[in-house]
Amino acid sequence: MGVSGFGVHTAMWAMEWNRDAAEFAIPEAVKYDIDFLEITMLDPEGVDADHTRSLLEKHEVECVCSLGLPLDKLPTNNPDGALDFLVRALDKSHAIGAKAMSGVIYGGIGQRTGKPPTRDEIDATARVVEKAAAHAAKLGMGYGLEAVNRYENHILNTAEQAVALIEKIGAPNVFVHLDTYHMNIEEKGLANGIIKARDHLQYIHLSASDRGTPGCDTIQWDEIFAALAAIGFKGGMAMESFITVPPQIAAALSVWRPVAPAREEVLGQGLSFLRNKARQYGLIAR
Repeated sequence: MGVSGFGVHTAMWAMEWNRDAAEFAIPEAVKYDIDFLEITMLDPEGVDADHTRSLLEKHEVECVCSLGLPLDKLPTNNPDGALDFLVRALDKSHAIGAKAMSGVIYGGIGQRTGKPPTRDEIDATARVVEKAAAHAAKLGMGYGLEAVNRYENHILNTAEQAVALIEKIGAPNVFVHLDTYHMNIEEKGLANGIIKARDHLQYIHLSASDRGTPGCDTIQWDEIFAALAAIGFKGGMAMESFITVPPQIAAALSVWRPVAPAREEVLGQGLSFLRNKARQYGLIAR
């Protein structure tokens, strides 16, 4: 997918990505010596691509982008609308210099029917993802599918399901994106999810069990890093903590209370904790 090392999701500083968010978040991120930023692309039209790209290049920071589709533009209820949104988001992501777009880019956060996904739903999802991934490939970008928990989406909840959809599509630039928060709910053992996804895993969110500060939670971090080391993981590791969440996203993610006292705690303690673990297991050298 093009990025490696440690990154931070821009929800640490701002959930809506605009000029003010870029001017605040990018210099702040540099203070913590990160390798890349994960920039939210919920509103492609609201992103000033030239402005963001110039700041990223000035500070020598790489990026990936992420999003979840609007609930009225899903492959299962509006495939043309979903593909149009994904293409516009990919074009804007490419314009700011993103190496990949990832996340719930096969559906939406809050997409649930109360039943398991049907064959028709999987087929409809695969058709849209295949077309969007082909557009990403033309731009030289990777396309990541994040398995999320059952309360947020019913299409992909486990590493095994993500792998199955990727192998159904068969596009070389489509990869698995895992998240320790979701894995802690859905996988039968954190390491098992990583091992099942090993041939396709290129990106992982390192998220606390309460979406707060990693290391001050119940995630079995030694199991996570040992499994990543065992498969020879070389991709991107992004700390994700929802410190700044607008109401519409808070509702979708069920984030009702502060998950940490301040971003300084998450960045100062959480990022250091994760880096030390990655260093301990030989995933990074510094």
